[in-house]
Amino acid sequence: MSEEKIIRIGIVGAGGIVKQRHLPGLRALPNVQITAVANSSLASAEAFCREFAPEAKPFARWEDVVDNEDVDVVWVGAPPCMHHDATDFALQCGKHVFTQARMAATLPESERMWERAQSHPELVTAICPAPHGMKGGEMVKKLLAEGAIGAPFHALLHSFNAAWLDASQPAHWRQREEISGIQILTLGIYTEVLQKWLGHIVEVEARGQVVIPEREGYSVEIPDFVNVLARFRSGLEATMLFSGVAAHAPTDKLWLFGSEGTLSYDFTTDELFLGKAGGPLEVVPVPTEMQREWTVERDFIQAVRDPSAPRPTPDFTEGVCYMRVVEAVWQAMENRAAVKCV
Repeated sequence: MSEEKIIRIGIVGAGGIVKQRHLPGLRALPNVQITAVANSSLASAEAFCREFAPEAKPFARWEDVVDNEDVDVVWVGAPPCMHHDATDFALQCGKHVFTQARMAATLPESERMWERAQSHPELVTAICPAPHGMKGGEMVKKLLAEGAIGAPFHALLHSFNAAWLDASQPAHWRQREEISGIQILTLGIYTEVLQKWLGHIVEVEARGQVVIPEREGYSVEIPDFVNVLARFRSGLEATMLFSGVAAHAPTDKLWLFGSEGTLSYDFTTDELFLGKAGGPLEVVPVPTEMQREWTVERDFIQAVRDPSAPRPTPDFTEGVCYMRVVEAVWQAMENRAAVKCV
């Protein structure tokens, strides 16, 4: 048997998520090489290469990583503000593209990314999936399909942390619209997760507020907390509460209320609970064979190697679907009215 072709990776944006999560996954794969790297500066790209990828060439311009004959896959680890341009150029250059979440800075950018990917079906494209609920998500869907809680009619999601509570801290890049775009806290993440489990959100109402409006001279526009009322295509209604100014340890939990019971998923501990009318919530073991592990890098490279292999998810269609919800939340906050997501 002939040896597999070497897949050459060009990294655009080599920050913490690439170092901590993607690089170990890529390094574990045979015949995968990092060949080119661009970061926020040439010096930082050189430092990354010295420490993590001595075989790679550092570049000052990300365009030189993308338009590079020694690159097969462009791995975009930069913030959302760069996702559209890097992805669009990469696809035009005939490169496969993996982009870090969230999909883009704006809904129109995400739609243009989708359109470009549709015009190059031979190229593999994917967005980094949310790890939230990865362990028990298949079990949640199985219980719902089996009618474990009857007909689900209401959901409650809360995602609370204290990341933005300290007013003396400068604005994080996730609080800067010019870098993060329309993303708000973990709204996009949990929209992605819930739409996988429960179907599409079709309408939202929302209220949000910036608690600390100025940080070292920077005017913050992205809310420190947002409350969302969401209606799913199935008719299920959800209350979704997000806060970065909650003064306690992070807590992220979903409750699903149905005609015959309640399901609860704790995203912090990856525990799943089921309760029937009048009874307690009890832990539901998740069988090992149903637990999804982090195989993101392996799945993407396999799809690049083998056109018949499953395409990795979330794909750009799923990305546009959650971007539409995030955009609708902004419109709902501005208009103080319900906004359609479709």
